[in-house]
Amino acid sequence: MAEAEAAGGKMKQFNGGGGAGLEPERGRFPYCVVWTPIPVLTWLFPIIGHMGICTSAGVIRDFAGPYYVSEDNMAFGKPVKYWKLDPTKVYSSSSNAWDTAVHDASEEYKHRMHNLCCDNCHSHVALALNLMRYDDSSSWNMVKLCFLSLLYGKYVSIGGFMKTWLPFVLFLGVILMVILTLHLL
Repeated sequence: MAEAEAAGGKMKQFNGGGGAGLEPERGRFPYCVVWTPIPVLTWLFPIIGHMGICTSAGVIRDFAGPYYVSEDNMAFGKPVKYWKLDPTKVYSSSSNAWDTAVHDASEEYKHRMHNLCCDNCHSHVALALNLMRYDDSSSWNMVKLCFLSLLYGKYVSIGGFMKTWLPFVLFLGVILMVILTLHLL
């Protein structure tokens, strides 16, 4: 694998040439952040969902609950959205920095209590990206990940798009119908 000296001299930029291509039907998303809706919560707020990060081989790791990081079994179902990251933006002196960071973040989160608002699946992904200094940054957080995933994420299929947005649209339709009905009476 090609490595180039970074500005500091000690750190190297990792060129992740390995890893298979995307295989959504098999649930393989190498070098990706993946996302799936959370029933009821995503129906009301479609930008809120469950997030995981994949290894170079595409194995999904997600902080699924208190003291538990799952492997290839996301807490709320298969990913409907993925955000492909560039492994050449990982800064480290190790050739397997991506997988090491995902592993280390997962081991850390096996000792943490899950908190829906403050220390959750987004925080787990942020820690992995901070450990690998993705894009030469150590300021990844759950809010940044939420918005960047919204901007750069791609749906796996039309079905994934529908699973995310259809309940919200139906909910808005019911509210609109109730409002219009009450105003016409």
